[in-house]
Amino acid sequence: MTTLLEIKNLSVNIATDQGDVHAVRDVSLSLEPGETLAIVGESGCGKSVFCKSILGILPVRAEVAGGEILFKGRDLAGLSEKELETVRGKEISMIFQDPVSSLNPTMSIGSQIVEAVRAHQKVGRAEARERAVSLMKQVGIDAAEKRFDQYPHHFSGGMLQRSVIAMALACGPDVLIADEPTTALDVTIQSQILELLKEIQKRTGVAILFITHDLGVVARVADRVAVMYAGKLAELGTADDIFYDPRHPYTWGLLSSLPSTDGDEETLNPIPGTPPDLINPPRGDAFAPRNPYALAIDYEEAPPVFKVSDTHYAATWLLDPRAPRIEPPVRVKNGRVIKRQEAFR
Repeated sequence: MTTLLEIKNLSVNIATDQGDVHAVRDVSLSLEPGETLAIVGESGCGKSVFCKSILGILPVRAEVAGGEILFKGRDLAGLSEKELETVRGKEISMIFQDPVSSLNPTMSIGSQIVEAVRAHQKVGRAEARERAVSLMKQVGIDAAEKRFDQYPHHFSGGMLQRSVIAMALACGPDVLIADEPTTALDVTIQSQILELLKEIQKRTGVAILFITHDLGVVARVADRVAVMYAGKLAELGTADDIFYDPRHPYTWGLLSSLPSTDGDEETLNPIPGTPPDLINPPRGDAFAPRNPYALAIDYEEAPPVFKVSDTHYAATWLLDPRAPRIEPPVRVKNGRVIKRQEAFR
């Protein structure tokens, strides 16, 4: 299988009056055709900046400071704005967290989907309208012909997100980047959108890069999981690797913070402290000050990436042969904290 998207040693800085924020620090990841790779971590860990760099839609004063973004062997990081416009929407599309901010309130939903269709396809307006109505039906918008002429304020949150998904699929992209696409929705609608994305992927074979802080969502959609912390990759593996055999203390902390599956604990277990200031990244392992299992070396030297298996990697000194043997928290062992989430699959 040929790798669709390969990101090598990517670093992204954001200039501020106080200094450069090192938002993404030497991250390498790949995405295969038809798979879903979830990128998970707390707010501010670099997930969204990492993904926006792929399409060259970084925030003002942000820039790629190093690395390659290889899409079908072509380095997107080296393309001009005009060249990137031929990739955005047509080959790589993005669904944003808030559908309201993604839509123009002065245009009908159907007109906006038509605009997305015609942006990269040489079709007439009548054909584009037919395509737009078909897309609306595919994403589960009832009475699509009638709702074509309605405006965003006529749609519920779930229907707005379905409309945004239709726009993202307008040109049949190879990669769909979903940036927290269900965060603003209630649990029932969230479940419907996740099922829709899975059904679309099964039908079209699109690869999905799914950004989220919600491990329950990850358990439902991901083939592989990348855990990010302080702009770096902490752990990478299959969904089973991460949920049933996690190796990084940060991953343990994220899993421990989920509600218990047994319902016998009244308190949650949040990770103490806050992520570090990335204007002046800490020496050593950035997670060390919040890590109850930190070793002396964690405060002095950043850990290398250790190979656990052919699919599983983690950047923690606990995997060094010289490190003491430390077991994960009881709540994390054997995937106990995630079993309830699996019941919603």
